[in-house]
Amino acid sequence: MRLSIVIVNYNVRHFLEQALGSVRRAMQGIDGEIWVVDNNSVDDSVRMVRERFPEVKLIANSDNPGFSVANNQAIKQCTGEYVLLLNPDTLVEENTFHKCLQFMDEHPDAGALGVKLIDGSGKYLPESKRGFPTPWVAFCKTFGLSSIFPKSAFFNRYYMGHLSENETAEVDVLVGCFMFMRHEALNKSGLLDEAFFMYGEDIDLSYRITQAGYKNYYFPETSIIHYKGESTKKGSLNYVRTFYQAMIIFAQKHFSGRRAGLFILMLHGAIWFRAGLALARNILQKIWLPILDAMAIYVGLVILKNFWANYFYKDPDWFKSNVLWFNFPLYILIWLGTAWLNGAYDARFDLRRLVRGLSIGTLILAAVYGFLDLDYRPSRALVLMGAVWAVLSTIGIRALAHFIIYKNFRIGRERPRNVVIVGSHSESSRVSKLLNSVVMGKNLIGYVAPEPDKTEKTSTTLDAQDPTGLVLLNHAQSGGLGNTLSEIVRIYQIEEVIFCSKDVMSQDIMHWMTMLGPTVAYKIVPEESLSIIGSSSKDEPGELYTIEIKYNIAQTVEKRNKRVSDLSLCLLFLIGLPFWLLFLKRKALVIQNWVPVFIGKKTWVGYSGDSQNQSLPTIKPGVVSHADALDNISLNERTIARLNFIYAKDWAASKDWEILWKSLL
Repeated sequence: MRLSIVIVNYNVRHFLEQALGSVRRAMQGIDGEIWVVDNNSVDDSVRMVRERFPEVKLIANSDNPGFSVANNQAIKQCTGEYVLLLNPDTLVEENTFHKCLQFMDEHPDAGALGVKLIDGSGKYLPESKRGFPTPWVAFCKTFGLSSIFPKSAFFNRYYMGHLSENETAEVDVLVGCFMFMRHEALNKSGLLDEAFFMYGEDIDLSYRITQAGYKNYYFPETSIIHYKGESTKKGSLNYVRTFYQAMIIFAQKHFSGRRAGLFILMLHGAIWFRAGLALARNILQKIWLPILDAMAIYVGLVILKNFWANYFYKDPDWFKSNVLWFNFPLYILIWLGTAWLNGAYDARFDLRRLVRGLSIGTLILAAVYGFLDLDYRPSRALVLMGAVWAVLSTIGIRALAHFIIYKNFRIGRERPRNVVIVGSHSESSRVSKLLNSVVMGKNLIGYVAPEPDKTEKTSTTLDAQDPTGLVLLNHAQSGGLGNTLSEIVRIYQIEEVIFCSKDVMSQDIMHWMTMLGPTVAYKIVPEESLSIIGSSSKDEPGELYTIEIKYNIAQTVEKRNKRVSDLSLCLLFLIGLPFWLLFLKRKALVIQNWVPVFIGKKTWVGYSGDSQNQSLPTIKPGVVSHADALDNISLNERTIARLNFIYAKDWAASKDWEILWKSLL
């Protein structure tokens, strides 16, 4: 057997489906095998592989043992002359494996091979070729010198910036998303070191392959798309800790003496430095808008106070100083708190959530105002004027931010993005229906046929109207894409191109992504799939349009509202304890579970049944459930599953209160 391919998957089913489709096409004419090792995914990946790719040899782990362990599970059973480790968030060209096999056959000194990587926007990824992380190399990478001097062999050894991205060359380290290895070299160097849970295992293995007497090559004659950011969050503290801890393991393993001590000390410093940056960045991303809102509202309240004191009371010193340190902060806390609960800071440019939150805050503030001591009730007019100012100022801040980010003031009414589909008439029609079903805000200009279609009606006009309503932008007699796609993107100001992988070869997709550049967003529709996949940045999670159930309980705002609902019920039970003790039939249930719910170990209402259904969003164990509210009616498993599905899909705080009330009484 010539080639064994190993893919380790963890909760990226849609990307895995696309990767396996491209691998299936690229394996044509090659005697080989495909292994998928699933690390206990909860997104139905295993079922998808079994149904869509029956030829794949599947290992379904009951836990997540890590990337290295999972790869080794399959490698130990591989029989190919060559072994390829491939990430699930990749897309390979149709001739990638053929070219790699030919290069390895012609270079018997090659132990491993890496190819040119591009991200989901068509940009070259510098980690396609890397140097060993010596102390100096790691220092330059950690503190940004490699970014300042990207072409320097001295400062950017980490990404080997002195080597051209289009030049075949011997390199130190290959990236783990695509490692094409000679099985013989793997036998001599040993399998992946299972001390590495994730990250660093590719550096360690690349180093050991060279120690075994082989060379690692960077081979840019073929490319793959690596979406990145799918299994991990690059900006997270967990990523920083895991990555640099892997570097420490590598240093302890391959360096010794004073050099090792210095390197490890520097890596520990790097962990704190990068963790500090990541923490600061994450905090800043969350608080910059609320801080700007609070500052704008406070300044406005001060101005309104001075105006009202002079205009209405004719006394500039009418208001006491406590309005500055008590009333105004209280007003701002209530306004912004209710805006936050309404999701105004999750969807920053959703003005409806913002205004609704501020309006609710004003009603709450009006109620609170009446309970304050007379010394802390300066003026109802100030509250009303402040509410109007809060709405106007926060909308103004968002309008300015929207202009800075998007260069327009169309906040809350985004212009639909111009989209074109590249594929045959049948596939384009399917994708058009899929788009209409799952996503709004897209202006479908038409489709571009990549190959002449004899079923198409002959026409010489550019905008031939298709009988189904889908516009053919280039005619079949034009002989395929040619320069047509570039012209269409320019003429119609296309902002998003969707490729049908059934009709367009992967290598052509990558060619056009590179040619058109990152100003256009790209999506790919795998054959027979109900998903449209893409990514606009190597550092951001991929974008996904798919016909799938949207669970309310999985939404950020609703998850927070469920927690607020639990805490509100805890407070209600505490305040009304004598009443509940008298009238609740299941008072012991409340008493026993009050503390676990309050500290977040449980939720008052959860799924029915004994365990979490892996196909549903995860929530805390519930004190009661739908089944408890049905007055001891016997339910079979199918009914319980359906109740759980409806609960997750249509969750609302009022539903929790209703279920809890019925269950306890």
